[in-house]
Amino acid sequence: MNFLRASWFPLLLGLIILIVILNQVLFTSAATSNDFTIPDNPVSADEWQAPDINALPNGEQGNLIRYGRELIVNTSLFFGPKGKVVAITNGMNCQNCHVDGGTKSFAGCFSAVASTYPKYRDRSGRIESIEYRINDCMLRSLDGKPIDSSGKEMRAMVAYLKWIGKDVPKNKKPKGAGLEDLSFLDRAADPEKGKKVFLSKCTSCHGESGQGLLNHDSSFYLYPPLWGPNSFNVSAGLYRITRLASFVKNNMPFGLASHDSPQLTDEEAWDAAAFIISQPRPEKLFPEDWPRKETKPVDYAYGPFTDNFSEKQHKYGPFIPIQQAKSKK
Repeated sequence: MNFLRASWFPLLLGLIILIVILNQVLFTSAATSNDFTIPDNPVSADEWQAPDINALPNGEQGNLIRYGRELIVNTSLFFGPKGKVVAITNGMNCQNCHVDGGTKSFAGCFSAVASTYPKYRDRSGRIESIEYRINDCMLRSLDGKPIDSSGKEMRAMVAYLKWIGKDVPKNKKPKGAGLEDLSFLDRAADPEKGKKVFLSKCTSCHGESGQGLLNHDSSFYLYPPLWGPNSFNVSAGLYRITRLASFVKNNMPFGLASHDSPQLTDEEAWDAAAFIISQPRPEKLFPEDWPRKETKPVDYAYGPFTDNFSEKQHKYGPFIPIQQAKSKK
């Protein structure tokens, strides 16, 4: 009997150790999946900061997230006219509208993506997944074609967006997410005044013709085109003047402006945005947009409308009368 105890004890000890190791491996694997869990002590709406990309561990999940960030920052290298994955976009980068890889506040910041998607959006009239929303940007802001929703590139971008917002509680939107809502002017935004702002503040990066600046082999925009055949189309979010004016106010001139230190007045931002959207660009419309016409934003420039205001007023304002009429319904 002593002999049996002596021979079975090492086997029993080894089995216990194996169970502990397997449990640890399985737990770690689950914790590093795409579906990040809400932390025990989530951040408040005012204290969100982007996680440190350099702190990501090596391994399959960390590499996928890093690849996702690269796709956001240097989209054109993968999907542009000379893209090494497939050539399907206008050559702009996601980062042109989502500054610093979508981590800069009030600059198309991605902080609320993980916490708020899937969500219903009036433009599509449906509940949208993160994958759907990414392909929407491919079609509109990048004036291109959708990518495979189950492919490596999509999985990488989704992993990156979920990682950015991993510390945000579900259904919460941190301060600085997306774009700021600027107060309406009491007049229409003026493209002629905006042209003067553009010529004095924007040409050093975007050029007098607004066509941006390409790199040495024309595979990448160092500064994006603001209009013309390679810019965002008329169905992109930034074609709406409220969105573009906000982006301009909090981020332009590039590298100088921020929400806490703007370089332009509200009027200058509204007028500059008016000038930009007055210029020609791809006219790609989606007939299925805004299935409930009454949900169209005040600055959506294409009818039919449920009010009596003109397309021009819906494009440039003044918006206060439109908003007042909308609120009475």
